Amino acid sequence: MAYIELNKGKLLHNFHFLDTLFERNNIHWGMVSKILCGNKKYIELLLDLGIKEIHDSRISNLKVIKSIDPKVQTVYIKPPPKKSIKNLVKYADVSLNTEYETIKLISEESKGQNKKHKIIIMIEMGDLREGILGEDLVDFYSSVFKLPYIEVIGLGTNLNCLNGIMPTHDKMVQLSLYKQLIEAKFDKKIPWISGGSSVTIPMIYKKLLPKGINHFRIGETLFFGNNLITGKPIKGMKSDVFKLYAEVIELSEKPKVPMGEIGTNVAGESPEINEDDYGKKSFRAILDIGLLDIDTKNIKPVKKGFQFSGASSDMIILDIGRNSGKLKMGDMVEFRLDYMGALRILNSDYIEKRIV
Repeated sequence: MAYIELNKGKLLHNFHFLDTLFERNNIHWGMVSKILCGNKKYIELLLDLGIKEIHDSRISNLKVIKSIDPKVQTVYIKPPPKKSIKNLVKYADVSLNTEYETIKLISEESKGQNKKHKIIIMIEMGDLREGILGEDLVDFYSSVFKLPYIEVIGLGTNLNCLNGIMPTHDKMVQLSLYKQLIEAKFDKKIPWISGGSSVTIPMIYKKLLPKGINHFRIGETLFFGNNLITGKPIKGMKSDVFKLYAEVIELSEKPKVPMGEIGTNVAGESPEINEDDYGKKSFRAILDIGLLDIDTKNIKPVKKGFQFSGASSDMIILDIGRNSGKLKMGDMVEFRLDYMGALRILNSDYIEKRIV
């Protein structure tokens, strides 16, 4: 068996840490829940923490959130597909948008559902993911704000998600200026400048964040406590909210070098042979988890000296040396995960999800 464990106390600690940080800096924030893959008991835990705004990239996940608490504000965080507009309006209070034709369809559907839909207009700031060009913003807004049942509540941007372009003071100032331009030209108030994500948090500490940036969308730092610039935990935050455990299903001493003609494995890889390993043996532990669930580059054994020897679709093999820790059949091996590792594990129907 294998399971992932979410530590409620550590998550609560990180939530209060971030909530205090943002409150001190007059920043509104929402929690990005896509890592939880719509797991109902994990989402219930988030709502118990006191989170009032949840962001997700899957409408099915927003549906789960609304089924638990219809009052929580839900935000759809990628340009909506036209074929999903009906459910988008039903389950998302806010969406991030870049296409006029899509927003027009949202307006028409919102009329049918007799509700107003809020949008954040995303602006391209260099990472080349979603966003309209800044030079087109005035004309774009001019068309959008005339649509009934649509309320523009923010301008936003995504950085570091696709090409690794980092947020800077200059980029955030430019985003703030776009807001000032729209407000002055159209005499319309736009409450949010949604320029913040986990990668933007270090700018707060360095006092590089313009005061106009007043809305953050936070996922990774809440769950992993990471400074995404340095790759190290933020002082005072917990980095081990999630832990992964996998059971040992075979444990034996075997040669370190495979025997026979070498081809490619199921992943299309050929092993690299260290000639110094010929004639040597080590203990190998086979674990009840595989590439179907996780990529070994996204997890790390907590026990020192354990090294990945290989993996197939349903099993991972660890080289545990002389087994000085006396690992036994049936023992659970503990791993730390990064964000993408947790995302893949939580999306696997084969891995049990626990809360401690």
